[in-house]
Parts: sequence; C-alpha cells; structure tokens
Amino acid sequence: MRSRHKRRRGSQLTDNFEARFDRLILLVGRLNYMWTNTESLLIHLIAGLTGADKNVAVIIFLTLNTTRARIDLVERLAKMEGRPANIRDPILEHTQRLSKLSGIRNKYNHCIYSFDQETGNPKTILMRIADRKTDIKLGREDTVDDNAIHDIEAVVAQLSVANRDIWRLIAKLGYPV
Repeated sequence: MRSRHKRRRGSQLTDNFEARFDRLILLVGRLNYMWTNTESLLIHLIAGLTGADKNVAVIIFLTLNTTRARIDLVERLAKMEGRPANIRDPILEHTQRLSKLSGIRNKYNHCIYSFDQETGNPKTILMRIADRKTDIKLGREDTVDDNAIHDIEAVVAQLSVANRDIWRLIAKLGYPV
C-alpha cells in the first residue's frame, strides 16, 4: 500500500512539475512573439527616419543582428542634427522603453532550464560567462517562482501596450507601413 501511495504521489509531483514547466514555456513563447512583433516596428521607424522605403528598412533591420544594434540605429537616427524634438523625443521614449523591457526577454532566451528537485519550480541557468577580477563564474541559476512568472506576464502586457503606442506614433508621423 505504501509503495503504491509513493508512486501516485511521485506521479502527481511529476505532473505538477510538467504543468509548471508548460506554463513557463507557453509564457516565454508569448513573450518571444510579443517581443519579435514589437521589435519589428523598428523597421517603420528606420524607414521614416532615413526616408527609405520599407523594403530598404527591412534589409537594414535584418542586417543588424541584435536588438541593441537596431535600437542604437533608431536612436542615432532620431538624434541626428536638425531632427525636430517632436519627432526625436517620442521615438527616444519608445526605444528606451524597449531597452528596459529587453532584460526579461534576454534572460529567458539565453538560458537553459532545469527543475528544483525539492519545490518542482523550473530554474533558469544563464548561458553567459561572468568575468571577475581573478576568476570566472558560469551558469547563474535563478528559480522561476510565482514572482518570476508575474514579472514575465507584466512584461508581456507592457509589450502589448508599447506595440500599440509605437503603431500610433508611426501613423502620426506618417512613416511607411
């Protein structure tokens, strides 16, 4: 009787681990979708700021292979001499907003996942080397608890709002769509 109870309990724990992991993976997928969709709006800002058509802006966007490089380009174009403040300032607001939101996205995209054996919570293991003065540190681990899940959900919601706001700015400025 005891061993059957242990098996059932072990099965429930496994099901619980899988449910938590499934929730995390679905949420990270949504985060990626929202991020990619919102980051692609930089194409329209590049087109408008350079006076290029959308196809040229797509080539520029795809040639720059990091979010940081794409945001840097848009910010530099917005800051060019002679750019009116009513164009520059709202663009910089949006790029700074995206930069702040990129931290969570980067964390969950540049890691591997494992499980805490005691709690069943998923854990992230950062795939980055941290150089110290005299040594290096590998694979910082963080537990994906309810607070982390809420943080991801908050970023997804903020990206949704940012997406709509950037679309409104693109329309207001008359940039190519």
